[in-house]
Amino acid sequence: MPKDQVITAVSVDELKSRSVHGAASYFLRTLFLQGIGMVSLLFLSSFLEPSEFGVYGLVTQIIGILVFFSDVGLAAVLIQKAQQPTIKDYRTAFTLQQILSWLIVALSLLLIYSGVLDQKIGVSGKWLLLSLALSFPLATLKTIPSIILERELNFSKLVMPQIFEQIVFHLTVVVLAWQGWGVIAYAYAVILRSLTGVVVMNIIQPWAIGLHLDIQSVVSLARFGIKFQLNDFLARIKDQLFYLAIGWYLPNREFGYITWAKNWSMYPYQLTVQNIMTITFPTFSRIQDNKELLRRAIEKTIFAVTLVIFPILFGMSLFIRPILEFIPAYAKWLPASLSFTLFCLSIVWSAISTPLTNTLNALGRIDTTLKLMVFWTVLTWVITPIAVIFWNYDGVAIAALLISLTSGISVILTKKYVQFQFFDQVWRQLLASTMMIGLGLLGLSFVNSLTQLFILIILCGLLYVGLMFVLGKNKIYQEFLPIGRILMKKMLK
Repeated sequence: MPKDQVITAVSVDELKSRSVHGAASYFLRTLFLQGIGMVSLLFLSSFLEPSEFGVYGLVTQIIGILVFFSDVGLAAVLIQKAQQPTIKDYRTAFTLQQILSWLIVALSLLLIYSGVLDQKIGVSGKWLLLSLALSFPLATLKTIPSIILERELNFSKLVMPQIFEQIVFHLTVVVLAWQGWGVIAYAYAVILRSLTGVVVMNIIQPWAIGLHLDIQSVVSLARFGIKFQLNDFLARIKDQLFYLAIGWYLPNREFGYITWAKNWSMYPYQLTVQNIMTITFPTFSRIQDNKELLRRAIEKTIFAVTLVIFPILFGMSLFIRPILEFIPAYAKWLPASLSFTLFCLSIVWSAISTPLTNTLNALGRIDTTLKLMVFWTVLTWVITPIAVIFWNYDGVAIAALLISLTSGISVILTKKYVQFQFFDQVWRQLLASTMMIGLGLLGLSFVNSLTQLFILIILCGLLYVGLMFVLGKNKIYQEFLPIGRILMKKMLK
């Protein structure tokens, strides 16, 4: 089979094997990546001031808006598509993305030379914006190889370019920030990361690169892709455009607090939910017609995600302030501790809703997720400005928590298409995490040093593990023992 072809059909056993092995290897590699990112952010939190985080956050929101113009949902369509994409489909998608990515560069240059950004981001911010813009034409050189690997469910290879990218990016940005380069350190790191990713990806998965515009292929892909893109557009209005407006309104220092709090709170989400989404979307797309297999896959996904993310987010919410108080270099971030806690608690609910909306997309129910996105976008633009008026920059996180409480709607909508058990997948983790927090609150009154604080954190973690063993030993065996057998069989081959 040629390297640019994808599998058209696999057995259920093979599908399970590829998905489980891919999920395990993907999780371990991304755990390594998240570790690098966290260490990097620890250094940057010490080296950079809140106002510099504010500039970085503002520029990334600007580029997040421009990202919309770099795609018309083609990548998602080529992954979700039941039929095997042709080489014309691939080359057409690549050509369109090249055109659109250079449009981003042009728009970015227009913004830079217009002078409208001068007061908010300065010279360093403009160089960062340009470097992020130039990363998009480079990123299109990885898109088709990534799609091929995702359709083959070959996630272990898919993560390799990310490993090299992250090492190069974080090493560059930390060293330059340490040397006093400030925000412009990000600009050099972005370009080096992009070049590294292109080289590694095309070594791992070469394809017959070429330019082609087939009108029939464009119409066929765009018919479904526009719905994906409209969904993405609303997500960007809800997130990037809104945070851009907030960043423009607030002083850089206060927006820096929001950026710092949100970045740190997102690490558990990126480690679990985003990684799971990368695997579940192509996998669920392949099994969308087998409702029983899909039901079990959804239940396993919810149980696995919440098993890991609930105790981490609850623990981070409780212990962030004492950690900042005990470490002098990070005391400057104490004003961001409330926002951090509220963002963490909002992600608890997003960790449940995101895999389910991802499931709806895999089933081709884009209209349903589109309505959800409209609903959440309206709530964001209505509730958050009111919250900011009353609670200043902390109002952003307060609004995020309030809006996240509507995530239960995604459970109801997904159940219309797949009858899965929801409560049974989450109650143990919720109860164990709550009891863990009870121990933490009690123990904090006796903590007088950083060492004692870390001991308390470890004890809380051990309590959660023990409670889960008591409450859900059979459930854990039921969900993970088959996975262990598949991994063992794969290792012995």
